[in-house]
Amino acid sequence: MKYRSLGRTGFQVSEITHGTWKLGDGWGQKLDEETALQALYKSIDMGVNTIDTALGYGEGRSEQLVGKAVRGFRDKMYILSKVTPKNRHWPAIPGVPVNEVFPAKYIIECTEQSLRNLDTDYLDLQQLHVWNDEFLENMEWYEALLKLKQEGKIRAFGVSANDWDPHGTVNLVKTGLIDTVQVNHSIFEQRPEEELFPAAIANNVGILSRVPFHEGLLTGTIRPGHIFAEGDWRSQWLTEGRIKEADTILCKLEELLSDRCPSLSVLALKYCLSSNAVSTVVTGMGKVNHVEGNCKASDGITLTLDEMAFIKKHAKIFDWSFPWS
Repeated sequence: MKYRSLGRTGFQVSEITHGTWKLGDGWGQKLDEETALQALYKSIDMGVNTIDTALGYGEGRSEQLVGKAVRGFRDKMYILSKVTPKNRHWPAIPGVPVNEVFPAKYIIECTEQSLRNLDTDYLDLQQLHVWNDEFLENMEWYEALLKLKQEGKIRAFGVSANDWDPHGTVNLVKTGLIDTVQVNHSIFEQRPEEELFPAAIANNVGILSRVPFHEGLLTGTIRPGHIFAEGDWRSQWLTEGRIKEADTILCKLEELLSDRCPSLSVLALKYCLSSNAVSTVVTGMGKVNHVEGNCKASDGITLTLDEMAFIKKHAKIFDWSFPWS
């Protein structure tokens, strides 16, 4: 496992971050505790030192599992969480003021609940789970996060960009107020590279790439005819037509597979890591074999210029909205 600096935080984070949404709910079948914990333990064994969770993942279940997994060596791990929007709406709705989404008292209460769930005294990074530039008109969210940092309950703070909103955090990054941005970024969502990444580099803001597999499409396991498990929200989003559209590109991407890139999953992760703006890639890993496969991407060897050019030539941007949007 290789490590990178997370912006100005001073954290040396693993190139692969263990995402834990799957450990909460929403993917068709609830992972049993033992399976979830074994995946987390395997990550740690393979050098992953960064885990991303959220209060809203299973109403705290993911945080509780993470807390159990890191017990005894909490100080060797970076734990990242997120404040659920009070109005329970993803993405942020234009025109809704920040004191209805992230009032100061609520941010503090959510953070303290996360600390209890995780059985820890502090978060390494707290993030607002949605963002709207209108929030800059009322700085109570910032004051609350600053207070938490001054009290030692969080070490750094940032925001999680709205899904398929590659430019929505650029102005915030330029203010220098935050430490990190988490954003959708993949072979099928390259737009953050246009404005956000240069702004992040200029302001020493850490970038956490998320959804590197485009919710499973770029793993190559979702091909025409795929049947999702009952309750898997992706069945509403990845229609057969969309899967077929993406499959033509996957067939081209498979031409890049080699000993160095043995799977589409590794190729997808290496694509994200080939940007010098990216500190770490957040990927959901619910099983041990997912961990073993994904960690192969962190070997210090990024894609070549020719491979990147091939991807740029054949890839397409798929910014399909999520069902809840």
